[in-house]
Amino acid sequence: MVQTGIVKDDRYMDHVADSYHPESHQRLEVLYRMLQDSDMQGKFAEIEPRMASQEELELIHTPGYIQMVASTAGRTFTMLDPDTYACSKSYETAKLAVGGTLAAVDKVLKGELSNAFALIRPPGHHAESNRAMGFCLFNNVAIAAGYALKTHKVKKALIIDWDLHHGNGTQHSFYERADVLYFSTHQFPYYPGTGFVNEVGSGAGKGFTVNVPLSPGPGDGEYMIIFEEILEPIAREYKPDIVFVSAGFDIYYHDPLGGMQVTPEGFANLAKIVSEFAQETCHGKVVFVLEGGYHLEGLRSSVKEVLRTLRGEILAGEREGKIRKMMDHRLIAPIIKRVKEAQKPFWKNL
Repeated sequence: MVQTGIVKDDRYMDHVADSYHPESHQRLEVLYRMLQDSDMQGKFAEIEPRMASQEELELIHTPGYIQMVASTAGRTFTMLDPDTYACSKSYETAKLAVGGTLAAVDKVLKGELSNAFALIRPPGHHAESNRAMGFCLFNNVAIAAGYALKTHKVKKALIIDWDLHHGNGTQHSFYERADVLYFSTHQFPYYPGTGFVNEVGSGAGKGFTVNVPLSPGPGDGEYMIIFEEILEPIAREYKPDIVFVSAGFDIYYHDPLGGMQVTPEGFANLAKIVSEFAQETCHGKVVFVLEGGYHLEGLRSSVKEVLRTLRGEILAGEREGKIRKMMDHRLIAPIIKRVKEAQKPFWKNL
């Protein structure tokens, strides 16, 4: 029987801006209220988060950078870059976000849970080894992948990043390594300006970075075809021991920061695709980690559909067929062709 875990903690609300900011505590408030809906309550195992250690943070970040973030503790407000802030409790909150993700990894890799979703903040995929970026302090998913490799001795991890924005920090963390495969779909050209098709890794990591840069417009059907034609064949060939999803919900069709057209049903279908190939490659060991998503009602509805999918309420075939019919192949055929050309030297299944 599938058992899905969730990481949640009111302390994730303690990271607060001094004025309006799209990455606000309200994002988790709507999600935590959603978990109290009659059709959700009591259906998920709660994973207790912990603080990440210095050693765990150093799996990705430099000691100097960690110390810089630590120095913001107790200070009313600090701007770390033009988009990224820290308040007096942000350092502790960010360590708890990493530690909550690691607690989920422990539960899934020990077989205590089938899969998990870390409903945490601040997000992480823009954070570089030595700098904060794009609302992100510590790179939750990158540290989690490094932790799975080091602590649990897994051989290979796959990170899927469907956030609207390219996860530059995650890509750079593993760009020269073959033990973590990074796959990203993202709006392009857009912040942060990385994620070209020809960014495929270097050295030992050549072929283990897969970027699918998209113009605004793709929705449920287009994302499904990208996942089926590019991600699935590569993932099945790679055979990861654990799958991570940097789950950004800013590709939702009404998100104020984005230009994509994905609906809650589309997110559920992506989660279904990931869950199915993960079942074949790593017994379904998947950890979702919250990244972006700034339309509160869209975030609520979309995360709910993903959680329902993770616990086994699989999309009916008729809904999947409807999504397929809505797909406009002309929107994505050129980029699919370019990505396959860039990746074919490394993956025989493409």
